[in-house]
Order: sequence, then C-alpha cells, then structure tokens
Amino acid sequence: MRKQGYHHGNLRQALVEAALRLITEKGPAGFTLAEAAKDAGVTPAAVYRHFQGREELITEAALQGHVIFRAAMEAAFNSKTSPLAAFEATGRAYLRFAQSNPGHYMAMFESGLANNAHPDLARASANSRAVLERAAEALSAELPADRRPPAAMFSAHIWAMSHGVVELFARSGEGGNTPFPAEDLLETGIGIYLRGLGLLDKDC
Repeated sequence: MRKQGYHHGNLRQALVEAALRLITEKGPAGFTLAEAAKDAGVTPAAVYRHFQGREELITEAALQGHVIFRAAMEAAFNSKTSPLAAFEATGRAYLRFAQSNPGHYMAMFESGLANNAHPDLARASANSRAVLERAAEALSAELPADRRPPAAMFSAHIWAMSHGVVELFARSGEGGNTPFPAEDLLETGIGIYLRGLGLLDKDC
C-alpha cells in the first residue's frame, strides 16, 4: 500500500520499498526518482538526502535482495542431509525467491547494474553465488576427478536454467505461460542435467 504522506521513520527504507513496488510494476528502467518520491509520499528533493540518483536507489534494492536471497539459499542448503537433496533444494529456493520477491529479483538480475562499478554489490552477488557453488561442489564430489566439472561452471549452468524458467514461465503467476508448473520444469531440467553428468541413474 502506498503512503499518503511521509512524516517520520526510515525515509531511506521507504524509498527502497517504493522503488521495489515500481520495479515490480514497470521494470528497473521504467520509473523515475520523482515517481519513487511520490510513491513514498515525499518531495523529489528529499530523495537526494539518501541517494545520488536512481541507479544508487536500485543498487540498494539489489543489495537488500541479495541478503534475503542468500539467507533463503543457505536455509535450503542446510536443511537437507544428502548432497543431491541439498542441491535440489537450492534450485527450488531460487525459484521461490524470484516468485516472492519480484522487485528484488529484477533489481538484482535485470537492472543492468555493473558489479565492477559497485563493489558492495559485487561482494553481495558473490556471496549469493557461493551458496549454489558450494552445493554444486558437494554434489560433484561424487564424480571421479577426471569427470568432475568446475563447481563454478556447474552452478552457472543451473543458475542460467533457473533464470530462464523464471523469465519465461514464472512471471505471470500460477500457470504462467506454460501448461507445466515452473517448479516441475526446473526440477525436470535439473534432473536431465544431472543425468548427463552421471549423478542420477537414468531411471531415477
């Protein structure tokens, strides 16, 4: 719900939340600082007390998203005992995060922010990515060394698959643009990938 006027409290966070609403509605490039100020119930001039521009505001939204994202991925990874179950759980956590936090997700992965221009964002992104890499490393350790892909490449393949499912099939709510649930598409895709590596029996 939009604020009808801002009088007290954390203005910086109110602006971030306004940006998240606008990103969800219009995409990262679809709103102005003036619109974010209006949504938060303050004047445009008030924004510059906390953010130098729209990119800095989106960066803060992305940073906060990575904190939530990493926590969700960590919880999924640590909740399972076997490497396979932990790996699959992180994939499902990725999809749930994207569905539950669309504004954060778009700020993080669709805003065009350059990590090398934002060191804090680069660190936050690396920390998030490290969870999936750790899950991939634990699972691929079951393979002989000469058949074991680098954990970073392994996790990047799954990340790309997860992002594709989100982009194509998880944007329009339940049902999306496909006759198959996004969760089933992702699970099936991961299964095919793991079979190709020899980490799943063909009948599994």
